[in-house]
Order: sequence, then structure tokens, then C-alpha cells
Amino acid sequence: IYDPEVSQAIVDHAKKEIIPEAVAFEQAKRYAREIVPSFSATAYFSVGIRFARWLSKTLYRIKLGSFDRKRLSEIDPDAAVIFVINHRSNMDYVLVTYLAANAGALSYAVGEWARVWPLSTIIRAMGAYFIRRKSRGALYRRVLARYVQMATRGGVSQAVFPEGGLSLDGKLAPPRMGLLNYIIEDFDPVARKVIFVPVALNYDRVLEDTILIAAGKAGTRRFKPPFLNVLGRFLRHVALRVTRRFRGFGTASVSFGDPLELSVFRQYISGDLTEAVATELMQRIADVTPVLGVPLVSRHLLAHPKIDLATLQDLVEASVNDLGALKIPLPRRSAEEVAKDAVNRMKARKLVVETSQGLEVTDLGQSILTFYANSIDHHFAALAKVDVKNAAIAE
Repeated sequence: IYDPEVSQAIVDHAKKEIIPEAVAFEQAKRYAREIVPSFSATAYFSVGIRFARWLSKTLYRIKLGSFDRKRLSEIDPDAAVIFVINHRSNMDYVLVTYLAANAGALSYAVGEWARVWPLSTIIRAMGAYFIRRKSRGALYRRVLARYVQMATRGGVSQAVFPEGGLSLDGKLAPPRMGLLNYIIEDFDPVARKVIFVPVALNYDRVLEDTILIAAGKAGTRRFKPPFLNVLGRFLRHVALRVTRRFRGFGTASVSFGDPLELSVFRQYISGDLTEAVATELMQRIADVTPVLGVPLVSRHLLAHPKIDLATLQDLVEASVNDLGALKIPLPRRSAEEVAKDAVNRMKARKLVVETSQGLEVTDLGQSILTFYANSIDHHFAALAKVDVKNAAIAE
């Protein structure tokens, strides 16, 4: 709060709003207390990581996709490491915390939605800092910027979601460059290296999928599920566990892309450095986004109405073989297992029904299956470009 840049922002704010500097100072102090996490090493390492591991494994079958252990181990231990992650679910925080435990404590930038119970408790305990996504005040932005910059210069490992919020349609959204810009504008290679590590996540089941889809249709990011609805889902989940009928939510997969060292990357950029970094990181995230059973099967069910299971299995196998040319994380199980598992999960949620003519997507399933298929559509677009290029070379 006594940082020179914050102090100047307080003076400027007081003049602009015609208020005493003491009042502006107290306002800045409230912002700082809201933003800066009350990190507890005991809570993080003794409780947080263990809880993250338990919650991840009890809900999902965890799969590690692309992971260049040697490349990641060579990162300078004194560098400020920034994990840049696509945002699919609030489970992202928990999953990455568990899988990136060896990197030390991660400080997350979280928005309003991440404060929803029960995930908010563990998220805050693990050193997350809260961001008012809709705040446009210069004083607030300066306080936030200085926290991020001080944390970076101090070597704090951070995790940011450049999309600025959860995906409402399953696709990667264009990056918002606020936090990245704060880091880049204060970058001093002499003081400390800054290395960005792209991280891509995908799920067979996003816990909030229906809420996100509804928000997308409504054109708003107001996530306020009724308390009774949340309580009902929780009690049903407990009942399934007690009766041993809970089968998990399928696979959750995390991939780590090629790290981007800021001091090296900027040597090749002549234009806006923040925009170039954001664009490159989003592309690296897209390149390693895992292909899972439900998204892949969803794509084929939407494209082929009234398809039989045998034909679906053939299409899944063909897609996996084709996508192998892109060297991306793919299902390791057989096409038969992948198709049957995905279809059974969809039937249980009444997204798909089986008729005498084959598998049909229900009205409820149309939007939900589209949500999952969107998460891997860019891989098929990239594959089409490769096919066109190869055809041109052949000619």
C-alpha cells in the first residue's frame, strides 16, 4: 500500500473524485486486503494439496497428457513461473494444484465464480487472490497491478486464466491481456527471469456444464445457481457414494505445453509484446488440448444422427488414427471402450437415447454435446489444413 506507484494513484484518485487523500488511501487499503491472499504454508502443503489430490482422484480418472518432464525440469528454479491455463471448470484450480505440486505453491487469480461454496474455501486457503473482473477504476487497477508485479519480482509461482472466465461454449476464448500486461510491462530480465508455462485441460464431464451453457444462451456471466439446486445435487452425489453407485465423472486430463521464456521470445517481436505473448500462449494451449472420449464421441453423434454403436466405434478409431499426425494427447483405451463408456455416460444423463434406428441425441443433449465437441474442434480444423497442405505437395 506504500508502494510509490500506489501512492501516486491514491493522490490522482483523490483529485479526480474530489475527496480527501485519507479517504482514497482507505479505499486503496480495502482493495489491497481483498486482493492479497492470506497464504498459509501449513494449509497449502499439509491440507490443500492432499485435499486437491483426494478430490481430483475421487471425481475423475486423472490422465496426464503432454508432459516434457526434462524440459520442465530445466526451468531456472529462481525464475518466476507463470502457468497460463485454459478455463473449463472450477475444478481447474484443484486439478492443476495437485498435478503441479512439485512447482511449489501456486498463487491463482480468481474471479467471482471461483468463490462459490464449497470450492471457494480450498481455493482461498491455497493462496488465491481475488479479482474484480468488472472493476474499471484506475486506483483498483494500479493496486492489482502492483501486487502482480511485486509477486512476479519476488519469484512467486502464479497461475492465470487468460480467457478471463469460464468457457461458456466449450471453445477457447480470445485472451484478455490485463494480467499478462501487468507482468510484461514491469519485466526486467536482470532482476528475474519470467517463464510462462501453457497448460491445457479437458474433461469428460465439466461439473458446471449446464450452468455455463445456460449463461451462454442468456448472454450473461452471472453464475448464481439456486442454493436448493446445489444442495440437491450434493445430496444425490452423497447418496450415490453411499450406495456405491457412483462411477466417477470420467477422465480429466492436463497437458503442459512448451514453456515460453519472456526474455528470449521478445527478441523476435517488433510489435505489441503483450499481444504477441498472449496469442502465442493460447496457440500453445490449443496445440496440447487433450482429446477425450466424451468430446470425441459427442462430435460424431452430432454429425451422424441415428448412428449404430459399431459404426460409432469405427469413426472414433479413424479419428484417433488421423489425429495422431498432430502429436496431441489422445485416448489410450481402445475405440470400443471409449465409445461404449461415453455413450453409457450420455445415456445416464438422458443426452442420448438408443432406438431401433440407432443412437439419437435428445433435445437436452444437443447443447451439452455441442459444448463438449467444441473443446476439440480446433484439432480437426488443424488436421484439415494439414491434409490440404499434403495434397498440394503431392500435386
